[in-house]
Amino acid sequence: MSEIEYFGFDEVNPEDFLEIVNEDALRTHLIDHPYFDRTSVQAWMKDKISIDTKQGCRVRAVYIDGVLAGWCGIQPDDKGFEIAIVISKRFWGFGLPIFRTLMGWASDLGHKEILFHLLDSRPVYKALNKMSTKVHTTELAGRFFTTYYFSAGSQ
Repeated sequence: MSEIEYFGFDEVNPEDFLEIVNEDALRTHLIDHPYFDRTSVQAWMKDKISIDTKQGCRVRAVYIDGVLAGWCGIQPDDKGFEIAIVISKRFWGFGLPIFRTLMGWASDLGHKEILFHLLDSRPVYKALNKMSTKVHTTELAGRFFTTYYFSAGSQ
């Protein structure tokens, strides 16, 4: 069984994130944005560290078997709070246990409902459909997402 660990962004070398956040396979499932360089990845990490300090939020780097795999978190959303799971293609398949951790955090942080936006490049997931209270299409930044709503603490 693989070990999944979570660390604050302040515990991660910014250059370690560069390969992951610039991975083309991963970027196909994210809103278009320029590739990161040393300066922009540090600014992005600083922003995530700032979000982590906000009430109701938690943002962490994800390590799987001691290797930086990506990041996840609970962050503000126009309708409340959303979860994010952004991991390298090498670690696809670990999304469900990370999702379960995030739902535990959402419950611990006192959220009643949490959203999960997946870009239209991703399929509709039967498992997420079963666990969600509702699902609909959302337009954000000119792209369409499948938005799943979850009751925190029910997963």
